[in-house]
Amino acid sequence: MQNYLTKVWNLSFTHAAGILNIWGGISMILPVFFLFLVDAFLGNFSMLVISSISYSTGIGLVTMSTPPVLANATGTCKKYEHHCVGHTQKVMFYTGMSLIAVGVAGNLVSIKPFLEEQREETDDNAALRDCLKIPFFCLVVIVPIVGAIALPYIKPWSLRFGIPAICTLVAMLLFLSGSFTYEKAEPEGSPITTVCRVFVAAASKNSQSFPADAELLYQGNAGQPQQFPHTRFLRCLEKAAIIPPGTTPEDETNRWKLCSVTEVESAKITLRMVPMWTTFIVCGIVSSVGNTYFIEQASKMNRKLGTWKVPLQILLLLSQWAKKFLFDSLAKRVLKKHKTYGSPIGIVVAMIFSILCCITAARVEISRLKTIRNHGLIDKPDDVIPMRVFWLLFQFFLLAGLDSFFEKSVAAFYDTQSPECMKSYLRFFSRGVSGLGFMCSVLSVYVVGMISEKGGGKNWFQLTLNKSRLDRYYWVLAGLSSVNLVVFVVVATCYRYRDMEASGVDAEGGAAPIGSGEVEDKQCGYCCL
Repeated sequence: MQNYLTKVWNLSFTHAAGILNIWGGISMILPVFFLFLVDAFLGNFSMLVISSISYSTGIGLVTMSTPPVLANATGTCKKYEHHCVGHTQKVMFYTGMSLIAVGVAGNLVSIKPFLEEQREETDDNAALRDCLKIPFFCLVVIVPIVGAIALPYIKPWSLRFGIPAICTLVAMLLFLSGSFTYEKAEPEGSPITTVCRVFVAAASKNSQSFPADAELLYQGNAGQPQQFPHTRFLRCLEKAAIIPPGTTPEDETNRWKLCSVTEVESAKITLRMVPMWTTFIVCGIVSSVGNTYFIEQASKMNRKLGTWKVPLQILLLLSQWAKKFLFDSLAKRVLKKHKTYGSPIGIVVAMIFSILCCITAARVEISRLKTIRNHGLIDKPDDVIPMRVFWLLFQFFLLAGLDSFFEKSVAAFYDTQSPECMKSYLRFFSRGVSGLGFMCSVLSVYVVGMISEKGGGKNWFQLTLNKSRLDRYYWVLAGLSSVNLVVFVVVATCYRYRDMEASGVDAEGGAAPIGSGEVEDKQCGYCCL
């Protein structure tokens, strides 16, 4: 898509990257809202129907936005040139990309839970699933290779977008054909409602004073085990569990005015993760350069391997393989070896990969610009640079290490530190924060460009990559990642982990668990809409 926007739409590489990064950020933020809709109102099947239709329609609109398709209807030319892209095509393109983002987010939220709903726990089906694992694995490996090799030989952009559009339409129709045979679980309510209830209930009792004994706070239904020890962190939220004088919990029928201590502590855990989430934004900014600036660099470098011109998709495929088959296993070993603090260590490793990736990218870009100057290619942006594209593999692999360690470590962190019912939400929250980093990368490019012009200097981001100083931007990201690493270490050091609280240590050094039940993570109290 980066090449399509720069070659056909004739956009600058920063403008094209900005469009893709905003789209990528939105597609990573939307799952947070979609998960709430699935749990509270829609259910997984309805969300998959909406996302499938949105994705098929979106990629169809992107296909129709290419110049030749509607040239006769819009009165534009049929060439793949920027003057042939009219207002109608642009509207269709942006609408299509928005619908694709909806489709991607919806599938990400519901596809796995929906498949689990269909799974029958019988020995015969389990044996059949085991037999299908090997051919399925072969398809996962072979199909991307075939696609990466075949795609560059399809020159018309209408076909490049049209073939996936047809495949997606067929897949959607096949999915919808079994609508009456699927198991469909009903929505049971969203735990996000609990956090909102705690805020509303605490605000409504702002004038109430705390009871002398914490045991006088509302403990929940009789027999319900208390999951979390009582902490003094954010004590203002505990007012949500205060039972008004002269009343009993049975008298309070409005669940938005009275919450149990378990619900309050669950909200506290979610809130105290916010400082850690803010450090994930920089990781998202660095991750955003992989599908944009790295690809732009590779598109003009020597990609010959003998007589074969290596497709750009192969570089992305190698990066994905490095992530899945190399770094994922390394991340799992680190997390398994350091069970207690493995997740913060893994996030630190991810941030180190971020720094090394930016430094490596800067050094390679310096060499690339030197080659351009030596061969007089500064004003020839379409000429191939006599420098092997394989020099970029180092930064692609380091970026794969960043993504792998970050995803695995964040998932492990939530497995041990968050309430059971909030795990999926918190993972999507972190993904959404990284998506915010994708969008912030657009702002970072603008700010860095403006600062570089101060004092009569030249903007580091020019119309073409050959005239730009992308190496300096990479150095800025390396410095920003270094500062971010220090901030994360401070935040992670100050964070109170649940194993400390379970041993009777609260956020300020001393508290006792509520009730006699053990600290468990098997169920979470939340209200259903």
